[in-house]
Order: sequence, then structure tokens, then C-alpha cells
Amino acid sequence: MSPLFSDAARPHAPAQAQARPAVAAAGQHHLSPAFPGRAPWGTAGKLRAWQQGALDRYIEKQPRDFMAVATPGAGKTTFALTLASYLLHNHLVQQVTVVAPTEHLKKQWAEAAARIGIRLDPAYSSGPLSKDYHGIVVTYAGVGVNPMLHRNRTEARKTLVIMDEIHHAGDSKSWGEACFEAFEPAARRLALTGTPFRSDTNPIPFVQYEADTDGLRKSVADYTYGYGHALADHVVRPVIFLSYSGNMRWRTKSGDELEARLGEPMTKDLIAQAWRTALAPQGEWIPNVLRAADKRLTEVRKAIPDAGGLVIATDQNAARAYAKMIREITGHKATLVLSDESEASQRISDFSASEDRWMVAVRMVSEGVDVPRLAVGVYATSISTPLFFAQAVGRFVRARKRGETASVFLPSVPMLLGFANEMELQRDHVLDRPKKESEGLFDEEDRLLAEAERANDGPDGAGGDEFSYEAIGSDAVFDRVLYNAMEFGMQAHPGSEEEEEYLGIPGLLEPDQVHLLLQKRQSRQIQRSKSKPAEEADLLELPAEQRPVVTHQELRDLRKELNGLVAAWHHRTNQPHGTIHNELRRQCGGPLTAQATANQLKARIAMVRQWAN
Repeated sequence: MSPLFSDAARPHAPAQAQARPAVAAAGQHHLSPAFPGRAPWGTAGKLRAWQQGALDRYIEKQPRDFMAVATPGAGKTTFALTLASYLLHNHLVQQVTVVAPTEHLKKQWAEAAARIGIRLDPAYSSGPLSKDYHGIVVTYAGVGVNPMLHRNRTEARKTLVIMDEIHHAGDSKSWGEACFEAFEPAARRLALTGTPFRSDTNPIPFVQYEADTDGLRKSVADYTYGYGHALADHVVRPVIFLSYSGNMRWRTKSGDELEARLGEPMTKDLIAQAWRTALAPQGEWIPNVLRAADKRLTEVRKAIPDAGGLVIATDQNAARAYAKMIREITGHKATLVLSDESEASQRISDFSASEDRWMVAVRMVSEGVDVPRLAVGVYATSISTPLFFAQAVGRFVRARKRGETASVFLPSVPMLLGFANEMELQRDHVLDRPKKESEGLFDEEDRLLAEAERANDGPDGAGGDEFSYEAIGSDAVFDRVLYNAMEFGMQAHPGSEEEEEYLGIPGLLEPDQVHLLLQKRQSRQIQRSKSKPAEEADLLELPAEQRPVVTHQELRDLRKELNGLVAAWHHRTNQPHGTIHNELRRQCGGPLTAQATANQLKARIAMVRQWAN
């Protein structure tokens, strides 16, 4: 052990009685003055308020198991290492084992620990550990390969096990079983996650579940610090989502050519095919979105000179194509990160320390990787789980100074827009979750897609035919801006004055200023739309009298009101919802509810009220 944790520093009274002095010692004497380096404005001491609060709760309870849920960018690593420092200093544990999701994060954990005097070996594979180290960093996959090796280490000395992004222990049954076998004897276990929810019902080891009023077991955290709290503390950046729709054309295996507009109501398989067509390099959607994102990055750099951008791609072939497009658009080479190897890890580190504009990566930068200067992102992947989306957006929210904003470009896919609108919701992992009727219908398709993605992410980027169709072409249309669960703006062509106004929002604003500015931009766009003749229309190619003059938020409220009235009429008459909607369309005219105009929705609302009276 190093002098940092010498017996001379050990308190003689019980640990709990010395809680506050011990925390102070761990927080003040054993941390570098620059660690963590970014505290919320208005708080005192080295630790952020939530970190100190979580530490106080741990010291008070002295639990064997503790789960801290904190939004990406809030500083989970700082909290965990401060706690490790306290436990080692007070001889409550003798060694530390950190379990991380990826090889890159092993290195990142070891570097962060070294800054406060805790030496962790990120290259450990087997055998005795050098006395120069206080512990090791391994991956969940590494534990899965040899759980008995880690169980023997855990049993040999009092061990603190830190499980970073603990939900990964539920990625497979074998990983969960291996983690339980390896770390069941641990003296202390600390679980960390920014996203404690999973789309499956695999139980996560060492996570506490409690039944709610419906009898469903939900994960329970010992301390929670969500995105909404972090945003209020100015610890994270507010996120502006800019969504793009457009017409997509593709050919099926049978030779049929299909066309659809991204964002319009479709079946799940058609949405998936239109989405992937938008991301196909041979179309116009992705280059237009990359061009818009680079314009946004230029604007952000006026306030944040070293701001960087990240494109998250589905596979290696697409990533290479996107990097080539970025070079053609910007005149600068993009950093390309293709796999979770040491070379890729070094590329991320080099990009983080540079002032280069763009990085293109395949999935591995979606979780845990700390590149604080990332401020603009393009979600150019077909991965559609809420966990992945939250972790991907988490790469852009790490604030370095007050007023910084993040911008994420994404396709107008209902699922993604729903995730964006729910950024501030706290989620839990739910067991015993009943399946909806629509769930499971596409499990086989999703499994095949996942296999194709894994195969295409090999060393040569070759994995066969990823899609069951051929993308023919696509175009892009600026659709809307989503911010703070509200929607602003209306459709406009790429390069139009309307799009430019949203891309030109300053990169240094307080959250309420962002909201006010978006409202002004939207009002100005509506006024311009009303005054333009039909031949100059920027909002699709509709005549001026047919162009929408209500916001997406207002349309959503009208749809919600109509659906509520239809539900009430269903309970009164026992007629199916679909039958009621069809009768409203027959009597009032117009398309499906999701495509109806404000006037059409109002007419249907009035008709239901007339029935009720």
C-alpha cells in the first residue's frame, strides 16, 4: 500500500463515528486540486453537491451494496474513486476491482484513479498482482471468461468492487452469472449507471428490486441524480435536437420499388427500411444532414473554440463513407474510430486532446468515453433502444463552463423523437414486464440485424448483405427542433433561410434563453410562411393557404385531445377505437390522425363532442 493509506492515518474510533472527518480527508487531502475539476456553480468544496450527498448517504449507512444512478456527464467516476479513497484510507477494504464495459474504459478508469493516488492495473489478465497496485480494471467480458480467477482474488482480500454501467451485467445470462460468482464474496460493491433501464427482463446481479403497486419488480437506486437535476445545477448542457425528414426510395429483394416519407405513419418494418435508406451513403439525406451539422458546429465554435462533433455510425462501411463526406464538405480529415482496439482507444484520446472538428465512430463512443469538448452529434445509426440512445446523447452533455449547449441531429423517426422528448424522465429496470401485443413480432428481424451489425464491425468491415433491400435514393428536409420536451419550427428545405436560423442559434446560452430564442425563431418562420407566395414555399411544396400555421406542440395537443375523447366514447359505447376513428374520417374527411391538419383534428373533436351531446 502507498503512504496515502498508511496505518498512521487510520482513525481509532469506529468508522461511522468518524464519518464526516473521513469524508473530509478523502475529499480534501487525497484528491488533486484539479479533481474533479468541474463543480456546479455555487457549490462549495471539491465535490459536486450530488457527489457529496451520495458520499454522505453511503458513510451513514455503510452498506455492502450501493447503487448510484447519475446522468451521463454528472461525474460518476469522481464519486466512485472518492468513495474508494475513503474505504482504502479507513482500511474498510484492502483492494479495488473496477469492472468496465469496454477496453477503452479500462484505460480511462486507470488514468482517473492514478490522479488521486489509486493505482489500478488495466492490463491484468491472471496471476498475482504487483504490490505497486491497489487493484485492477477488467471488462464484463473478461469476468465472463474466468469468473473463478476473480472470485479467488475477491476472497483473498477485503475487496471493493466498482461495477461501471452495471446494466451490462445483464447483457447475457452468462455475464450476469459470472459477475455473481466472481463478486459475491466482496466486502463492498458499488454499482454505477447512467441508464438503469433495459429493454429486456434479465435480472442484473447485486441490484435491488422492489414490487410496485402493479406487482412489477423495479430496480431501486440508493442515490439518484437525473438529467433534470444536473441541468438545473448547470452540471450538464441542455440538448437541442434537430430532426430531418425527407423522401426515401428503396428496392426490395423481390424487385419492388417502395417510396415513403421519413416521419410519416408506417408499419415497423417500413419505418426501419426508410430509416436505413436515409442513412445509406449513396443518398442525399446523410450528406445534407452532415453539411447542416458542420454549419452548426461552426456556429458553436464561435463560443466554444475547441468544440468537436461526433457521427455515430451503424457499421464500418458507413463510417468510412461518412468520414469521406466530411472531408469533402469541410476540407478537413475526420478521425475514424472503427473498433474497440488499442489503436482506436488512442485515436479517441488524441481527438479529445486536439481541436479537430469531427470524429466518426461505430458504437464504441456511445458509452462512458469522456470527450468533454464534443458539442455537436449526428445520430446516424439504426440502433433503436432507449438505453443506447441515452448513452449516445450522454457523449454531448458534459459541461465545462456555464452556458454551453449541445446539438444532436437525428432522423425524424417516431421512436427517436419519443426518446428525445423524454430526456428528463427517470427510468428503472422493470422485471415481470408484460409484453404488449406489438412486442416480439420483430424479434427475429432485430436479431438478424444485430448479427449483421456485429459481422460488419469486423476487422475488414465485411459482413455480407446487411439489409434485405437496396437503397435507391433519398433527400433531406429540415423537420423540427426538439428542446425540453417541446417542439419548435416547421419543415424547410436544406439551405433555406428558415433552416439557417435554427442552425445559427448561439452555442453559449442559458437553458431559458434557448427556449425563448426557439420561440422567436418559430414565430418568425410562421410569419414568413404566411407572407410567401406558393411558388416560393419553403415548407414542402404546399400552397400558402394549406401550409401549417400551428406548431408541432399544438398539433400534438390536438391529437391528444382527440384520442382522449375517442377513448371516452369507446367506454360509453364499447365500440373499438379504430372503428370510431374510421367513422370520424368518413364524416369529416381527411387522412389518418397522425397526418391530419389542425383544422381536420378540430373538426373531429367537434364531431365527438356533438355525439356526446
